[in-house]
Amino acid sequence: MAVYTEVTIDEAQLLFNHLELGAIQSLTGCKGGIENTNYFVNTEKDGHPHEFVLTLFERLNFEELPFYLKLMKHLAREGIPVPDPSPDVRGELMHCLKDKPTAVVNKLSGASELQPDTNHCAEVGTMLARMHIAAKNFPIAQKNLRDLQWCTETARVVLPYLNTEQNRLLQSEIAYQNHISKCSAYQALPRGPVHADLFRDNVMFEKKNGVSALSGIFDFYFAGVDTWLFDLAVAMNDWSIDPNTGQEDPSRAQSFLKAYTNVRTLSKAERELFPAMLRAGALRFWLSRLWDFHLPRQASILTAHDPNHFERVLNARIHQPVMNLPHASS
Repeated sequence: MAVYTEVTIDEAQLLFNHLELGAIQSLTGCKGGIENTNYFVNTEKDGHPHEFVLTLFERLNFEELPFYLKLMKHLAREGIPVPDPSPDVRGELMHCLKDKPTAVVNKLSGASELQPDTNHCAEVGTMLARMHIAAKNFPIAQKNLRDLQWCTETARVVLPYLNTEQNRLLQSEIAYQNHISKCSAYQALPRGPVHADLFRDNVMFEKKNGVSALSGIFDFYFAGVDTWLFDLAVAMNDWSIDPNTGQEDPSRAQSFLKAYTNVRTLSKAERELFPAMLRAGALRFWLSRLWDFHLPRQASILTAHDPNHFERVLNARIHQPVMNLPHASS
């Protein structure tokens, strides 16, 4: 999250009046993330406090945004704990503020767990599988906008900023992933709407009877139709990785995978291509961080991410491919 477009309370109140969400008590710009302008908003209505997240979209346009908002609404109806977009009186989920496409969603309870253990990983693995199944019948299709085509095009932009070793790694991995995308096993991979950014800071947990339980998943604005295996790989490249070394933690990885496969069994093609998709997930986020690092946008609140982290993850995934995938429990 970041703030690129400044919004005053008076400006936000006009939208909140339109949505009948109450009187704004506070409006606070969000730190973290890099894509959109985000504010936490506290309101009061009928004597009761309410919490929302106001998002102005800086890259997504008015044609692309309905997919994300309707997907969240669909998942919320299916019982997945996701932000539920606020409609206007006509039922429209997409709004406009400062000439930007805009959404208002309820603020989830809980907090992110940035040092997860095996139990956290199991909770996320289970919910990711549930989310894939719940989204299977979502009727709208929109491709993952940061798919392999985006990676290939973005690589050309960032290559001039890289040293010789990085240049060689990037070009080699782009060639490998394009080769994989053409094989029959890849074409057989199950697919549907995916989150595509299920990192630790996009999941909330709450303590219940002394036990940490998953309370919500948010930030669906990289979602799109892609392979479920890619979504699983992206998540595991964060939840089971040591942030200091880029190496996999085997216990967290096995906990995540076992929980996922207990809900949705991996197909033969998925089991064969899992190492390749772990590499694809690392490549995608290495590229996006290189892009944002070398070609930054101006924002009043912005937390940049280190691109070197996913370079380390990619190298680890190439040289230490994951083995011994767990089978689902009967």
